[in-house]
Amino acid sequence: MRIPPVPHRWNVTPKRAVAIQRRLAGDVVTQGSVPRLRLVAGADMAFSTDRATCIAGVVVWDVASRQVVEHCVVARPARFPYVPGLLSFREMPALLAALRGLQREPDVFLFDGQGLAHPRRLGLACHAGVLLDRPAIGCAKSRLVGEHAEPDPAAGSFERLLDGGDQIGAVLRTQDGIKPVFVSIGHRVSLAESIRIVLASVTRYRLPEPTRLADQLVARVRRSGSMPARADDVVAPL
Repeated sequence: MRIPPVPHRWNVTPKRAVAIQRRLAGDVVTQGSVPRLRLVAGADMAFSTDRATCIAGVVVWDVASRQVVEHCVVARPARFPYVPGLLSFREMPALLAALRGLQREPDVFLFDGQGLAHPRRLGLACHAGVLLDRPAIGCAKSRLVGEHAEPDPAAGSFERLLDGGDQIGAVLRTQDGIKPVFVSIGHRVSLAESIRIVLASVTRYRLPEPTRLADQLVARVRRSGSMPARADDVVAPL
């Protein structure tokens, strides 16, 4: 798929990265819907055992057929240091390379990470969504910032995730009686629509199927020790 030019450099200082986040946060669109939802692209990242290489995997999942229609995995050097709150600068070059390898155009992008639920309101899902200028959602396994009540035990129940009085996401139960996930807006999609899409992408597991499969994909590549160099060099087919 075609990706617009990135409007900033990746090899910047952490101070400069924070400034870029604050600027891009103003470009996040917090409304929108995906009325004809069909293809959901789930993305996840892992690192090599020496932490020097970022492995990015993308799985395109058909909501109607409940099947994978495409997947791609690449590896790139992790040139930005590990700094909490700035992980997108460490992970995004590999992620964008994997997305460039897709042949299909997904309707929405689902990231295993935060969106607005970030100290500067620009988690990975927001950063990627703004760069792609496409609908994007963050669905994380844990909380980064904010406070919340515990949602009811039934699947589909949720509570607001609040930070300083602002609603930055939702704490969503995807299966009866299991731990919730943390859903937040990435770009061009409302929170209500984000919750709908996450629930539509869940099968019998806690995590949405596209990001769950992307997690498995990058984990297999990491275990194999054979790093793909190009977007079409997939070493761990689903």
